[in-house]
Amino acid sequence: MNLERNKIDDAMRLAVSDMKRKHAEICKGGGKKSMEKAKAQGKLAPRERIKYLIDKGTEFTEIGSFAGYDMYPEYGGCPAGGTVAGLGYVQGRQCVIVANDNTVKAGAWFPITGKKNLRLQEIAMENHLPVIYLVDSAGVFLPMQDEIFPDKEHFGRIFRNNAQMSAMGITQIAAVMGSCVAGGAYLPIMSDETLMVEGNGSIFLAGPYLVKAAIGETADQQNLGGAKMHTEVSGIADYKFDTEQECLDQVRRIMDKIGEQPRCGYDRVKPAKPAGDPNDIYGYVSVANNKQYDVVDVIKCIVDKSEFDQFKEDYGQTIVCGYARIDGWAVGIVANQRKIVKSGKGEMQMGGVIYNDSADKAARFIMNCNQKKIPLVFLQDVTGFMVGSRSEQSGIIKDGAKLVNAVANSVVPKITIIIGNSYGAGNYAMCGKAYDPRFIYAWPNAKIAVMGGEQAAKTLLQIQVASLKKKGEVIDPEKEKEMLKEITDRYDSQTSAYYAAARLWVDEIIDPAETRSVISEGINAANHSQSEREFKTGVFQV
Repeated sequence: MNLERNKIDDAMRLAVSDMKRKHAEICKGGGKKSMEKAKAQGKLAPRERIKYLIDKGTEFTEIGSFAGYDMYPEYGGCPAGGTVAGLGYVQGRQCVIVANDNTVKAGAWFPITGKKNLRLQEIAMENHLPVIYLVDSAGVFLPMQDEIFPDKEHFGRIFRNNAQMSAMGITQIAAVMGSCVAGGAYLPIMSDETLMVEGNGSIFLAGPYLVKAAIGETADQQNLGGAKMHTEVSGIADYKFDTEQECLDQVRRIMDKIGEQPRCGYDRVKPAKPAGDPNDIYGYVSVANNKQYDVVDVIKCIVDKSEFDQFKEDYGQTIVCGYARIDGWAVGIVANQRKIVKSGKGEMQMGGVIYNDSADKAARFIMNCNQKKIPLVFLQDVTGFMVGSRSEQSGIIKDGAKLVNAVANSVVPKITIIIGNSYGAGNYAMCGKAYDPRFIYAWPNAKIAVMGGEQAAKTLLQIQVASLKKKGEVIDPEKEKEMLKEITDRYDSQTSAYYAAARLWVDEIIDPAETRSVISEGINAANHSQSEREFKTGVFQV
């Protein structure tokens, strides 16, 4: 490895280390005091519950751990959106697991909590995966009720999805290990089976204080909605247990007896490791996203035997397309090329930019993968489409629209990894969040924005300066420099991977070395889904 690659490697490893440090802080939930209080009540932490539940020797693929990151400072924050969730294996069956974190505001639902839970239900519905809810929540966070209660993407949508999933034949199991209050009480009851932990678990529409205020009745929590009452009197719950461990053991026994569902049939052979050292992946993409590199080198760190069959290798070279296998799964890869290349016309083309020919090539390749029933993997490091009079006259909008059309109408699973920049319409064309990837992940260096920070800051500065000059203000060069720095800093903070992950624009920030495993888990999940609809592109200009 040369000196330049050593520097890139070191910087990426530091970025990964920083990401893992941040994640470790998130794992502390509501803090030591809240954790100790829960433990005194006989409760496990949410991640401890999940670890106990999943099969020994298997990994839990967490989703949304950075949800809510640096959000809601006025309320003390909301680590992981107050919910720990992801993909895990229970009795050999891949499941979606959603666990409330009662150490974060008693598991109350912030706006981001609702968005995260809906995302996990979306994953379950798209991929036809069983869902296990580990319930321990005080319901809606009342100070923000107007942002979580009534809309289509708010709290109530959860129960609509419960009903829809049940109709789709998707198994839902709810283990109630703490509070389950008000509207939240519907979630376990709309699940297929409801388990409760005696003493801690409770389900009711109104707690003791509200009952007293509303009708004057004095009732304690267990008489209102405890496990004994719901299993012996109301009949709402199906099982009761003395401990959380016994409750989770029963969840495993239920999962053990679920019948097999039809699979989509995506091709998989015996997995093979990449030919070289997979850790070489750290040495190609700079943390600042400002160095040239050959994306084929990155691909070879991810795919089986480092074998990659390029499609139209010498045409449209700022997008690389080709077939490979990842952990045995057949995939079609669409990746932005960041090195400067020559076009067939002898012109130099900038890396990371989508040109007419590369857009045309990628659209054709996506159609091929849909024809062959091959899942698609997008590796994003894109600064946008080529601009300027020459590109416009060549029909860049037409060719870009063709690519966007193919991505939007693709019916095979799409998994997106943002390994660098993700700017403007390039985000759309390379299957950003708005284009329904089954899963979307980001490396720690990822940046997502309508345009690069430098261009955006200069554009915004010009607008601000023009506005001030209209008002008669004189802007000296020093003041202009200060304004530019302020705009740049603000803009850069809003383009980081953490800002995106906090708002669930991406499902998770990952270590680049995990890229191969998250893609494999994603395709395995997608393979559980029902058969695909017919692939149609509709009308586009030729």
